[in-house]
Amino acid sequence: MYCRLLNSIYCLCIALSLSACGTLSSIQYDADLTAAKRLARQKNIAIEVQDLAQPLVADSITPGIMVGVQTRDGQSHFFGFGEADKQTHQVPDQKTLFAIGSVSKGFLANIVAVMVADGRLRWDMTLEEVLPQAASFSPDAKKITIEQLATHTSGLPRQPMTLQTLAKFVAYLFTGNSFYDHFTDEYILEYLSSYETPSERVPQYSNIGYGLLGWVVKHVGQQTLDVQLARHVLGPLKLNNTTYQPHNLANFATRAVGYAGDQPKMILRGQPTPDWTFTPFMQGSAALYSNAEDLLQYTAAHLSLTDSVLSQAMQDTLTVRYPREREAAAVAWIVDEVGGEKIHYQIGLVAGYTTYIGFIKERNIAVVVLQNTFNWRNSVGHRLLVRMSSAADLQDMH
Repeated sequence: MYCRLLNSIYCLCIALSLSACGTLSSIQYDADLTAAKRLARQKNIAIEVQDLAQPLVADSITPGIMVGVQTRDGQSHFFGFGEADKQTHQVPDQKTLFAIGSVSKGFLANIVAVMVADGRLRWDMTLEEVLPQAASFSPDAKKITIEQLATHTSGLPRQPMTLQTLAKFVAYLFTGNSFYDHFTDEYILEYLSSYETPSERVPQYSNIGYGLLGWVVKHVGQQTLDVQLARHVLGPLKLNNTTYQPHNLANFATRAVGYAGDQPKMILRGQPTPDWTFTPFMQGSAALYSNAEDLLQYTAAHLSLTDSVLSQAMQDTLTVRYPREREAAAVAWIVDEVGGEKIHYQIGLVAGYTTYIGFIKERNIAVVVLQNTFNWRNSVGHRLLVRMSSAADLQDMH
């Protein structure tokens, strides 16, 4: 009864301040082909990117925005608008660092998929089978599988609904400070010791679910997440500006500064927000920094299959494991039919940043969108992908 009451209060706060309690981000795309026809005729991707991105800066929706595009021919293009930092008036470019929030989950999922590919894990393994900490879990928590964690179908909530979480969330609305900094290993262990699976298990996004995957990776790999990310993902893809430790990068000083947008609710839009740091438990769920150059290369790596273990693992993560009409669940990826196209995408929202990565595999096209403000509405990524895809059809007809 107590937990249900807290959950109701927490969701009410979310509803009042964030306008949602379930799916927290909205996606837009063009319903007509006017823009696609223009792109097919002019063959100038820069015009389309500017048409979508520049108004966000002009209307003060975000101080800055960085867009990376891979076109059908495999070429990469980058476009920056506005300011990465209002103090220096620096325009963001493909090297500019952004906090990418929950897009971090995709990188962690890749490590898990590599472990599945080399036989160290199975998707159907339970936490009881793989984690020594599970000895103190409740019977329901012990039965959660690796696949359920990776697809947000475990029944675990977005985060534990406790008075401490609620108090920190309310404080965040006024200060912008993290409301995850109490999610220590000890805190999660206590929560999972009495966890009960909901009577009706429906897919729900879970940050702590990916925190548990981080535990799995550290236990099975016997190394830190930093080391395993570099070994299994960053090294093979030659991504030199993606890290859990951004202070160690030379370009951290010129990173995009995060600003208030739709959140935090009680801070004026356009005011700077504090950088978030994460506990070791939450690191794999949301702690990465990256830039458009690395993220586009990372996203595009999912478009083709090679004989490397990482490539095969990446392809494994694209398989829809929980089908539904909207937001079908693959491993870390969401899969939707949009404008007649199947789009794989991920969204990251954290502190003063919004990240989108997406691709249409059949077209060999990918898009990355980075904003230095927190906005629920994603109005560039899907629209640009659908325009590019529709333009390709129109070009092929002539």
